[in-house]
Amino acid sequence: MDWRQYIHSDPKILLGKPTVKGTRLSVEFLLGLFANGWTIQQVLENYPTLTTESLQAVFAFAAECMQEESLYTLPFLSETA
Repeated sequence: MDWRQYIHSDPKILLGKPTVKGTRLSVEFLLGLFANGWTIQQVLENYPTLTTESLQAVFAFAAECMQEESLYTLPFLSETA
């Protein structure tokens, strides 16, 4: 999927955070809803300007961003260490 058809960044909207075109809904906000247990159906019902394609673009954008990141696990350090 080409997420660029659905996601953009404009410095005049939410300080340039990536948003779904035609909305003020940021990728960060939408991913947060899913992280909190919302379903696709709940998101679409509560934000009728979104489509299943625009939500798919949110995930495609996030996946592409993660490809460029390196995540490292850190050992757990107890407070007594």
